[in-house]
This record gives sequence, structure tokens and C-alpha cells, in this order.
Amino acid sequence: MKTASTYAVMGITGQVGGATAQALLKAGHNIRGIVRDKGRAAKWESAGVKLVLGDYSNVEALTAAFRGVDGAFVMLPADFAPSRGYPGGRAKSLALRAALTAAMPPKVVALSSIGAQRGTGLGLITNLQILEEVFAPLPMPATFLRPGWFMENAVWDVDPAIKTGTIASFLQPLDKAIPMVATSDVGRVAAESLQEMWSGRRIVELEGPRRYSPNDIAEAFSIALGRRIAVAPVPRDGWESFFQGQGTPDPAPRIEMLDGFNSDWISFQGSPAIHLTGGISLQSVIQTLIDPQRA
Repeated sequence: MKTASTYAVMGITGQVGGATAQALLKAGHNIRGIVRDKGRAAKWESAGVKLVLGDYSNVEALTAAFRGVDGAFVMLPADFAPSRGYPGGRAKSLALRAALTAAMPPKVVALSSIGAQRGTGLGLITNLQILEEVFAPLPMPATFLRPGWFMENAVWDVDPAIKTGTIASFLQPLDKAIPMVATSDVGRVAAESLQEMWSGRRIVELEGPRRYSPNDIAEAFSIALGRRIAVAPVPRDGWESFFQGQGTPDPAPRIEMLDGFNSDWISFQGSPAIHLTGGISLQSVIQTLIDPQRA
């Protein structure tokens, strides 16, 4: 009988961290969930996860959380309005590195992103490029998981699709397919990576069963809702005012990221990275996003 291991998992209340923990629990392993608020993770405690407090501002607490486990899944929190120069992402990455170096778990899987091999032109993805850079000196084996565009980003399209029959797209042109992946596939691959043995630094790229365009997103909504859903491009010269209207004072990082996807600057590195394909389709994800709204 295979002996259960114990893994530390960050972001357990989010989509990728939650999917990682779920896959590890299904495989019979023990989970140490690193959280900032135990109350938000109560359902995981009920599922048998041991919750420990840890925050990027407290290296000592993070060190204790990472100590004595068989592997650690780490990630940065999403930051849609970073300060110029990305000081927040760097500070959090340095805190993680300090804690991991002190605790010395035998292996680390870090959530990164497609395009993180680029030094410039990444916008919001820059924090993950910084994470990989800061983690380079880690003494233990490290896997950097670089997924494509999250299919679940379509959650922002659910309400307009249902109410107006039209979704807006910043990904352009509308027939351009890019790598997309379901967060459940990302969590599954993160969990599988933690259970593997490797040496040194490795990159794992991940996308869904095929590439999808904004037209494909509209078609998936059409099938899920049983009526035609149209997609309209948001004019590039209106992006800044649009994002500012949503409450983002400096939309430049978001715009730079979108430009990177639209120009193919943000793309997979290729060899020597390991490239994997997930099994969850865009149609499946869209249906999952819509079902709670129609219940």
C-alpha cells in the first residue's frame, strides 16, 4: 500500500489552489493548507485539510508552514492593479524564497504563466516572471507551471451573454485562437507534479485540448444558452478609459498583457520545456459557469 505524503498548498480558497488540493486528497495524501483566514477555508478543514496561517509579510509563519512536508505548491495572489515596477510581486516572491530556503521542503511547484520566459512586454504576467527569477537560486528541485489563458476568465461574460446576447472581447482578432486551459486541469497537473521526482529546475507548459478564439467562446455560450450569442471587439483606443471606468487607476499593465496575447509575444517557450495538454474543453467550463446563474 502506498504511503500517504503531506503537501503544503497555497491558494486553497482559489480555483487553482483548490483544484490542486482536491486532486491530492483524491490521491490519498494529506494537505496542509496555507491560508490568511481560516474562516474562509472552513469547508477544507471539514474535508480533512489541516489549515495553517501564513502570510507573505510573515516569513517565520511561512517557514513553519513549509517545514516537514513532502512538497509545496506555491503561488502569488492575483494583482490586477500593480504599482509601477511591480514591488509587491517582488517582495512576496522574496518572502516565499526565504521561507522555502529556511524550511527546505524536498521539492516545490510554483504557479507561473505562459510567456514568463520573456523579460519585457508581459503586463500583469510580469509578477510571475519576477517569481521565476527570484526562485532561480532555490536549492531544492523546482517546477514552474506555465498554463495558458484561464478558460474561467469567461465568467465576466456570463452576465452580458444572458442579459444582452453579446459579449465583448479584448482578445483580437476574433478568429485568433490562443492557448487556453481550465483551472481544474492546472490543479491536476500541479498535484501530479508534486508527486513526481525530478532534479533541478523544469518548466511545464499546459493548455487545453485545443486552442480557442473569441468566436469559439461566443459559440460555446450559444450552445450552453440555446440561442445565438454574438461577440464584439472592444476598440483598442477605448481600453484605457474602459478599465479606468471599472476602477483601475493605471490600466497600462492589463493593456500590455492583452497586447502581448494579441501579438503572440506572450506565447509558450517550447523546448526544453515539457508541454502538456489538458482534457477539459471550453464548452465544459462555459456550461459550469452558466449553470449556477440559471439555477
